[in-house]
Amino acid sequence: MSDLQSKYILQTAGFDARFPNQNQTRHCFQNYTDYFKCIAAKGEDYAPCKQFKRAYNSLCPNEWIAKWDEQRENGTFPASLEP
Repeated sequence: MSDLQSKYILQTAGFDARFPNQNQTRHCFQNYTDYFKCIAAKGEDYAPCKQFKRAYNSLCPNEWIAKWDEQRENGTFPASLEP
C-alpha cells in the first residue's frame, strides 16, 4: 500500500479567482476548453497544458468528458477550440 501511495500523488484543482462560488460547472468547462486550445497552440508535450487537463479531470464528471470528447470528434462541440 505504501508503494502505491508513493507512486501516485492525488491533487485537486486549486482555487481560481474567476470562479469564487461553490458550483464548479463553469470552472470544469473552461479548463476543458483551455486544455484543447493550449494543445492546439503549443502541442501536447507543452507542460503547462497538463495543468488544465488535471483540473478538468478533477472537476468534471467522467460522463461529461466522454460526451464532450464525442462531440469534438463529431465536430458538434458547442465552443471554439481554436487558439
